[in-house]
Amino acid sequence: MHADPVALHELLGPLPALCRRALTGEHGVSLPPLTDHHVHLHLIDEHALPAGGIAGVLDLGGDPVGFARRAADAMPRVAYAGAFLTAPGGYPAGRAWAPAEIVREISDPSAHPGVPGGAATAVDEQASFGASVVKVALNAAAGPVFDAVTLDAVVAAAHGHGLPVVAHVEGDGMTRLALEAGVDVLAHTPFTEALDAVLIARAVSAGQRWISTLGIHGDEPPAAATATANLAAFAAAGGRVLYGTDLGNGDRRVGVQVEELAALDRAGVRGEALLNALCDPWPAAAPAGVATFIPGAPPRSLGDVAEWLGAATVVPTEELIDDDH
Repeated sequence: MHADPVALHELLGPLPALCRRALTGEHGVSLPPLTDHHVHLHLIDEHALPAGGIAGVLDLGGDPVGFARRAADAMPRVAYAGAFLTAPGGYPAGRAWAPAEIVREISDPSAHPGVPGGAATAVDEQASFGASVVKVALNAAAGPVFDAVTLDAVVAAAHGHGLPVVAHVEGDGMTRLALEAGVDVLAHTPFTEALDAVLIARAVSAGQRWISTLGIHGDEPPAAATATANLAAFAAAGGRVLYGTDLGNGDRRVGVQVEELAALDRAGVRGEALLNALCDPWPAAAPAGVATFIPGAPPRSLGDVAEWLGAATVVPTEELIDDDH
């Protein structure tokens, strides 16, 4: 390969490196392991993820018991929220894709352990099964949501365990409700309301992270436009963006989503920023012993990056030989 490492680093920053695979001699580019920060493993074939370029995932709604039984070194590496925490009758309770074991309805803001329907009881359960984050549903478009007192209690209980809180926000005022309660991460870029610059600046100042999931709006142009504008403003203001696809929502390839990457690019998350969103292992450590390999020549322009990343696969780190000289 006659690729120029200087040009590659100028285009994409310090993460990529020219390399070749020891067993095959195939040339390409290596990256740190890629993470999809929003998946639902019970709805997809998780075993196809590494071949599709994804080494780590954050499951944002599943059976906490099942996750606790996973082998720690299984691929992909999985961090998880455990069950959705929601208001009585709130989203996603009752949905065909959301069996009872993945939903906990909270009816009492009690901070005392063991209270039926209590905020601390639900959070304690997820923590006891090894959750890395706590997920709350604030979907006012699909049913009841927590009042501020109950949401504050959930956030306080999670933070008491050292766990960040991730919120699905949908409907007018839900982004503000999450921000005022101290929610750490949004599971989706807000897509039902255009956010003003003041609210976005508050989110950035608070250190809030947003998981992208722009690609789920392909059949809904108004939602796509709103999400893209919100994410562009958040990123431009210095907000921390994480790549996430809501994989399991719809029939899509299991692996890197080129459409999501292209949508991020259109929102101004390009080049080095795009790789940072993909390679950030939050909320866990990066998977050990593996790397990303993208065969062939590196991209020549920012417009080529999304399609190029679609060829990524996960390989053992020891299989890659540095060719970056």
